[in-house]
Amino acid sequence: MTTTPETATPGTAGSATDTPATAAPEARSRRDPQAGPPPGILAVVFTALFLAGLVLSTVLAGGDPFPSPFGSTDSVTSYFREHTGAIRVSGALQFAASVPLAIYAATVSARLHKLGVRAPGATIALAGGVLASAFLACSGLVTWVLSRPEVAGHGEVVRALQYLAFGLGGPGHVVLLGLLVAGIAVPGLLAGLLPRALAVAGLAVAAVAELSTLVLLADGAALLLPIARFAGLLWLIAAGFLLPRRRVRTEV
Repeated sequence: MTTTPETATPGTAGSATDTPATAAPEARSRRDPQAGPPPGILAVVFTALFLAGLVLSTVLAGGDPFPSPFGSTDSVTSYFREHTGAIRVSGALQFAASVPLAIYAATVSARLHKLGVRAPGATIALAGGVLASAFLACSGLVTWVLSRPEVAGHGEVVRALQYLAFGLGGPGHVVLLGLLVAGIAVPGLLAGLLPRALAVAGLAVAAVAELSTLVLLADGAALLLPIARFAGLLWLIAAGFLLPRRRVRTEV
């Protein structure tokens, strides 16, 4: 005698609607294993490490701030000769801060692609972030070299290395950080991925960052660096937390 399979009705224990196959998409939407680390957290870690380098080096130097490359040679060489420990900590934390920045750029770029962005913005964000991370890492390593006692005793070498560290971690890093901000802000504005006010603020921050290139031509333009740097840090934190996870219909 043959038997026919019973037809399961919706809501019964043997129903096909209760199988893991149908529940899986909902679970994946709640927890995507390919989403990467939260970019907002990465931006906070990057900012914390960078600021820790500034604060700890000042504390270890007895309250003396890191010298400006445009200061007198005597004051600069004296600082590097007397505060090797503070300089070593500054360089190490700068180098450490470059790591979460690179991860942030990769994570945000991947998320923009997942959200449907087809314009160059996602690639610009990746390139700008990775290069900004590399320049910051190089600046940290050069600063570490300046902490070596055998280097600190040579005034001309100290000055040359300080200019190099400043160029890498100053205009070099900040201009490229502006590309990261712009690469997120433009598609964030056009595709409605970010609040309009935040996206427009990002464009303004990116513009100031690019203008900091003028530091290479005029020392007075150095005032643009802290404005673009710290505004950029705050913006990356906000964008990292507000950039959505789910795919949108509008493609850029």
